[in-house]
Amino acid sequence: MSVNKHVRRVAGGVVTTLAALFVFLALVLPDQITRLAPGNFWLTALVRVPIEALLVMALLLALPARARRITATALGVGLGVLTVLKVIDIGFYAVLARPFDPVLDWVLFKDGFNFLTDSVGRGGALLAAAGAVLLAAVTLVAMTFSVRRLSRVIAAHPWPVRGTVVTLSAAWVTLAVMSFQLVGGIPVASQSAAELARDTVLAVPQDIQDRKDFVREVQDDAFKTLPDDQLLSALRGKDVIIGFVESYGRDAVENPEFNQPVVDQLRSGQAKLAAKGFQAQSGYLTSPTFGGGSWLAHSTFLSGLWIDNQNRYRSLVATDRMTLTSAFKRAGFRTVGFQPGVTFAWPEGQFYGYQQIYDSHTLGYHGPALSWSTMPDQFVMKQVHEYEFGKAKRPPLLAEVTLTSSHTPWTPVPPMLPWDKIGDGRVYGPLIEGAPNAQQLFSDGKKVKQAYAGSIAYSVDSLVSYVENYGDDNLVLLLLGDHQPASVVVGTNSTKDVPISVVAKDPKVLDRIKSWGWTDGLTPAPDAPLWPMNEFRDRFLTAYSPQGEPH
Repeated sequence: MSVNKHVRRVAGGVVTTLAALFVFLALVLPDQITRLAPGNFWLTALVRVPIEALLVMALLLALPARARRITATALGVGLGVLTVLKVIDIGFYAVLARPFDPVLDWVLFKDGFNFLTDSVGRGGALLAAAGAVLLAAVTLVAMTFSVRRLSRVIAAHPWPVRGTVVTLSAAWVTLAVMSFQLVGGIPVASQSAAELARDTVLAVPQDIQDRKDFVREVQDDAFKTLPDDQLLSALRGKDVIIGFVESYGRDAVENPEFNQPVVDQLRSGQAKLAAKGFQAQSGYLTSPTFGGGSWLAHSTFLSGLWIDNQNRYRSLVATDRMTLTSAFKRAGFRTVGFQPGVTFAWPEGQFYGYQQIYDSHTLGYHGPALSWSTMPDQFVMKQVHEYEFGKAKRPPLLAEVTLTSSHTPWTPVPPMLPWDKIGDGRVYGPLIEGAPNAQQLFSDGKKVKQAYAGSIAYSVDSLVSYVENYGDDNLVLLLLGDHQPASVVVGTNSTKDVPISVVAKDPKVLDRIKSWGWTDGLTPAPDAPLWPMNEFRDRFLTAYSPQGEPH
């Protein structure tokens, strides 16, 4: 044998081996990569028997040459698409703790691009997007090539392949019946690729059916016909602030790895409020989202409907569903929204029932950029007072305020300032100099968690300090989170629960919700009541309308 032939044979064997490994890993790697313990990664990944490979090998053996080539090409393209979807799933589980919905979730890539732009600049975001597209294309081509190459090897060695298929099929059946697992709860008898294909195909009819179900849910509203003079009658003459704290999840209160700054701030804030005559009661809500998708939580909370996907959200904002905001409007309140995270046109504001919306362009901030957050929370609360609550001769107010300093990447977060020193925000320039950027922070998992907790403490302090300094006898505050932070902070097995507190000076306000069984103070107890977030609207409207009169 010549040297050239030997080299080609060795090179061919290497290419075939790499092709087989590429296909094998695409079939067996789970879409939740965090389930693979670092020390057992290869053991868990490689010691698996994929049923899809055995079925395809048997199919290719049975086909004539031309049909085998066509089938191998089609299977390669299909497996390539599934592999790309699996990689996307890995990313979604890492951030949102759920799989990617191939029908509804494409819009989230735009949000991801915007986040990258805010974190690493437009150039870095474009580079990352181009890299992702290139990787997807390379995966499709490489997978198609690999399957076609392996099909030729199968055809060239039919008897060894038949023996392998029979032996491994028997092994797969045995392992499946035994439910045999190694680590991470991952079965050795693998069918993950088939399950992913099934779930992807089923997503389409499921999403179509969900849309039909949602049309019926929107029409079911016991409060739509309640007379305006009865709606929220127990809050007449009050001013209400709904303060959403971005990424304020249950772990911020209960996770001992990083919760201490938040717990300390809640205790301190509770003492400050009590000194001013305010009391609080707290519980938990289960958010429809995790790690992101704040608009899903906001729409769920305000509409009383479970909005856990983009299809439901788009359908909702095209209806006349009464939201908590529009209920206050019907009851005679002036309804305003403070949305510092809104940087583009936001037509949804009309659906919610806001009479005035203050966004990043109209809040008068002239300070430095703060990564994703356009301005500090304390500055936003100062403008809440300057623009609305501090005015004389005004009607009762309902303000929905979204605080964004605790939005990932949780840096930079400025310190609290005396309220009369904030000005137009320029003062924050020197205060954030030297703060770590997103790349620096996320290179250290421990520092990420500390930064997250610090940002939540700051957001809570901004709300509590506002009440302490500006709150009067008629102020009512609803302080709540929208969702848990990303999995980089809390892992992938955390709940979707978020804390919620009602703060008021008038004891009659809290008397109306005593039957809820919430915990006294700003810190909900571990066994505090837990409701789905969509139930809050109706419970709140019931409590503060005539049917909620205490007995």
